Amino acid sequence: MSILKLVEDRPTPSAVYNWRIYLLAAVASCASCMIGYDSAFIGQTIELSSFKKEFHFDEWSDSKVNLISANIVSTYQAGAFFGALFAYPAGYYLGRKWGLLIAAAVFTLGSGLMLGANGDRGLGLMYGGRVLAGLGVGAGSNLTPIYISELSPPAIRGRLYGVSQTLPPSHKQWIIPFAIQLIPAGLMLIGALMIRESPRWLFSRGRREEAVKNLCWIRQLPESDIYMIEEIAGIDQALEEQKGSIGTGFWKPFQAAGTNKKVLWRLFLGFMLFFWQNGSGINAINYYSPDIFKSIGIHGSKNQLMTGIFGVVKTAVTIVWLLYLIDQLGRRVLLIYGAIAGAICLWIIGAYIKVVDPEHNPTDHITPTGYMAIVFFYVYTACYTPSWNGTPWVMNSEMFDPNMRSLAQAVASASNWLWNFLISRFTPQMLDKMQYGTYFFFASLMVIAAFFVFFLYPETKGVPLEVMDRLFDTKPVWRAHGKIMSQLHEDERHFREEIQDSGVFAGKENVQFVEQRDVAA
Repeated sequence: MSILKLVEDRPTPSAVYNWRIYLLAAVASCASCMIGYDSAFIGQTIELSSFKKEFHFDEWSDSKVNLISANIVSTYQAGAFFGALFAYPAGYYLGRKWGLLIAAAVFTLGSGLMLGANGDRGLGLMYGGRVLAGLGVGAGSNLTPIYISELSPPAIRGRLYGVSQTLPPSHKQWIIPFAIQLIPAGLMLIGALMIRESPRWLFSRGRREEAVKNLCWIRQLPESDIYMIEEIAGIDQALEEQKGSIGTGFWKPFQAAGTNKKVLWRLFLGFMLFFWQNGSGINAINYYSPDIFKSIGIHGSKNQLMTGIFGVVKTAVTIVWLLYLIDQLGRRVLLIYGAIAGAICLWIIGAYIKVVDPEHNPTDHITPTGYMAIVFFYVYTACYTPSWNGTPWVMNSEMFDPNMRSLAQAVASASNWLWNFLISRFTPQMLDKMQYGTYFFFASLMVIAAFFVFFLYPETKGVPLEVMDRLFDTKPVWRAHGKIMSQLHEDERHFREEIQDSGVFAGKENVQFVEQRDVAA
């Protein structure tokens, strides 16, 4: 199979894969840009001499500087935690479009407040703005995956470094990075005014005529097209099944989670995925990369260069993960081997800091062992990115049937931001007090994560959502996927034999379609 080949669940007109679906997804994905930009710029910006000078960092002790830095960073994650939870009622009652619009507006307001902070006013506006921005981005992290999944055809569902060098130290030097975050927020705010509401949400609210109109606009097909007839019938059937199982009310998923131990167990597993994700130490690096490189012995412009390369490595490996690894190797393999390889790298870096102690033995050049530490830092990045960066999100979306997916997404988003807040809040203190022990701490968590996944998480690749209960009931966990896939293939064989015996199944096109379905599974 080509890594770009579309595996369709049924014959699909080419008109379905049109510019509108990509435009809607791009607008919604501006929330991801807002998340990514903050993790990339905030640590570097608060380390600028102009920022420290304006807010009188030189008048404070090291412990107070660490506390203030942690507060600036972590108030964003605290806001995002609550934003992820508030997005559930917003998405339920107001819809995905208006939920995203409100998220973008709150983020824009928060970003604007940050620009009002200066040495005279103090950091109050900075804190308030980051809480508001966090609320907006937390809501976006919840609603964006739901919106995109509800719009996308199944076959395509899965797809500041220069400022400190170009500007002299000044108020403008540090304010510009804060202002830049208004760009993706503005694009999302404007775009959210123009995008169409999710047809599936409209169907669920009884607004059928508007839902059909939006779905036809997105697919660029008339209502009478066989593809549209089948899709609308599929949505109707899914809603009827939801009404018959857990119901469609706001509190129904909560009631189902409270009464169904299997669903509750999976919610716990999804929650823990993001504990282990943050336990890898990646967000300590994301938000405090200058301090991380200082601990290795990298200072000045080289520090900024290494931080920039860190971002490039993450981006390049993410592309490989997206196009190939996630669907070829599967989820369990990536998580287990990513955790083990990442832990080895962190232990080597921690041992280097313990033996060399670059903070108390500074040099005017990078030593060979220093280069070794840098190499293992990037190897760690290359191991983490295709495993624990995006795979937990994919796995969480597959563990639940559509009836529970909105609640599961809220739990997952809130879990992510909770652990993100704790890591970003205490990393400066950890680096100050534990030093090399910080790396050993995160390495130990990654080893535990590997065992946790091996014993508790079955492989979900290629398993239909309707069979997830059987998958999680099959023991032992590490053999569950193979057993389920064998059962599915056996069921398919019996299905073919029955069809052939009945004489109903004939035609080359039908044979090809069943073969496509086998490949998708």
